[in-house]
Amino acid sequence: MELLLPHPSNSTPLTVLGFLDRAASVYGDCPSILHTTNTVHTWSETHNRCLRIASALTSSSLGINQGQVVSVVGPNVPSVYELQFAIPMSGAILNNINPRLDAHALSVLLRHSESKLVFVDHSSISLVLEAVSFLGQHDKPHLVLLNDDDDSSSTSAASDFLDTYEGIMERGDSRFKWIRPQTEWKPMVLNYTSGTTSSPKGVVLSHRAIFMLTVSSLLDWSFPNRPVYLWTLPMFHANGWGYTWGTAAVGATNVCTRRVDAPTIYDLIDKHKVTHMCAAPMVLNMLTNYPSRQPLKNPVQVLYISSFDCRAEVETVLYTNPVVKEAAVVAKPDKMWGETPCAFVSLKYGNNGDGSVTEREIRDFCKTKLPKYMVPRKVIFQEELPKTSTGKIQKFLLRQMAKSLP
Repeated sequence: MELLLPHPSNSTPLTVLGFLDRAASVYGDCPSILHTTNTVHTWSETHNRCLRIASALTSSSLGINQGQVVSVVGPNVPSVYELQFAIPMSGAILNNINPRLDAHALSVLLRHSESKLVFVDHSSISLVLEAVSFLGQHDKPHLVLLNDDDDSSSTSAASDFLDTYEGIMERGDSRFKWIRPQTEWKPMVLNYTSGTTSSPKGVVLSHRAIFMLTVSSLLDWSFPNRPVYLWTLPMFHANGWGYTWGTAAVGATNVCTRRVDAPTIYDLIDKHKVTHMCAAPMVLNMLTNYPSRQPLKNPVQVLYISSFDCRAEVETVLYTNPVVKEAAVVAKPDKMWGETPCAFVSLKYGNNGDGSVTEREIRDFCKTKLPKYMVPRKVIFQEELPKTSTGKIQKFLLRQMAKSLP
């Protein structure tokens, strides 16, 4: 038998973007996105809207070329969900950014990614404008305002934005033939994560990588056909663990919410008969300890992951403090957050034992160099950190100590 070689008739590049075409065909009249009382879309409508945005991105007015980066700064609202498809359908590379970052950290990401366009939710206007002010004139991207459940506060900064999301959609073409990757190894997503220094690390994911991630996520959770999925997990967090695209594959109803608090979540679960949701331990604890909670009418499957993965970055910052001799950061169990950073520090000679350096001073120092969520909640001073015979800090002992702390 002859060797079977790839050919257009038997080999199509893997991409999750095709899930949206299928959803429009198979689940066209089924609800795709629910948000507040005014936003209800079907999969046919979502497909149409994504094509129009993709078309507008490639138009002369926006001029986004294939392979250029387009960023998104926003919460779990319908426009942010649509952009997970629309941006790569235009041939551009999707870059979701954590809106909880400070302006300096955000500017570093925009500069490094060479982002050409940023979609900005109205709740993040001041953050993004400050971040962009740190960039050189030639590095500044165009800005488009996301106006989901918009309020009057967003109009004050309208002059800083090229247009609104709905504005560019009106100019888009729903007959647009979205740009399929010539190879599944083409980049589709650019994410940023913490590394071993204070500089963010960029991770480029191909169409193939995203496809495998998404299918694996669906299989691991045994995702059924047409579930009702509540977006309590941020879409910017590892691309919503792949469920931003996975929900299209199974024709799910995406229940979007800007607010993640107990009353809102319980109301949405009962109102829309939610079947699935992802959540951090903080969210689960918040729901469990909500005093006014009532028994749910229907069971909800919850997937959660807890991890604190920026220890090396926090340690690097601590070592830049001139009074610090040794530093080690471990995860301390926390009832609300699941885990929080706990720093063990020994001070240089002349700063030990006299109380001249306080826990607050160490934390304030970290606040000037790290995002708020990375700042150690607890700082423990020791004369010497425990080490092995070869001089390696024994973190397992520090973790045991951290567990016993109040």
